[in-house]
Amino acid sequence: MMGTTTDRVIRIDPKMVHRGHLILVNSEHPLQYVIHPKNLMQVTDITHASMEEKNMRLERTCLQQLDAWFTACQAKKHTGIVSGYRTRTEQQRIYDQSYAENGPIFTASYVAQPDESEHQTGLAVDIGELKAGVDYLCPSFPEDGVYAEFRQQAAEYGFIQRYQQGKEHLTHIACEPWHFRYVGVPHAIIMEQYGMCLEEYTEYMKQFTLNGPHLFKKYKNHLIEMYVVDMGEEEKEIIIDMNPGTRVEVSGNNMNGCMITIFHEQGEINR
Repeated sequence: MMGTTTDRVIRIDPKMVHRGHLILVNSEHPLQYVIHPKNLMQVTDITHASMEEKNMRLERTCLQQLDAWFTACQAKKHTGIVSGYRTRTEQQRIYDQSYAENGPIFTASYVAQPDESEHQTGLAVDIGELKAGVDYLCPSFPEDGVYAEFRQQAAEYGFIQRYQQGKEHLTHIACEPWHFRYVGVPHAIIMEQYGMCLEEYTEYMKQFTLNGPHLFKKYKNHLIEMYVVDMGEEEKEIIIDMNPGTRVEVSGNNMNGCMITIFHEQGEINR
């Protein structure tokens, strides 16, 4: 280390495995908790592209970054939100309705079952172009023109296109160009750089451990350090040697561990 550093103790509770911006939610790893209403915010400054959800909400950080992304790309004129946070009851209703109207094959491809939907985390958002007659389940979101420019900036604000072409065998969901998931920076940037979906990234990160190698990523004025702490049934304490004011984020992976992300100022760490 360079400069004046201090030891900071981070306590990780086993429950944290199932919470955070990097949790993997799919058919094999269902959601294990219900987000607290205080962590949800009303969508007020981005147009609702569909009126299916009267009470449009998203997780606090997700919405803040989404708004920043929309503003930076001047996307609010032609792009809006189709779907945000859903309760388990709402997801069940959507699944049952799609099954009845569209059949099992379509529904299995485009609608997750309750507790297997990212929308229940508040970290997933469906985006569509602003036009009449928006399809709630499969909204139009072109991949060219102003929409392409908008999409290219997603990772800079912590978002990934969650379900991509060619990843269906891993995600078990068809390609959805409209469905974006907030995972944060630098994770979204790394996933985009290596063409990883969240299933692949979660597996990739397992090689970086508390007592083994760590992953480092330079981003703007930070050198970001990342690794996974394997969790059991007991609380763990980890000690991080860092400068005062250094930001640390902890997120579960919804499997068996917690990702530690440390935002060192450039020059703070020397390895």
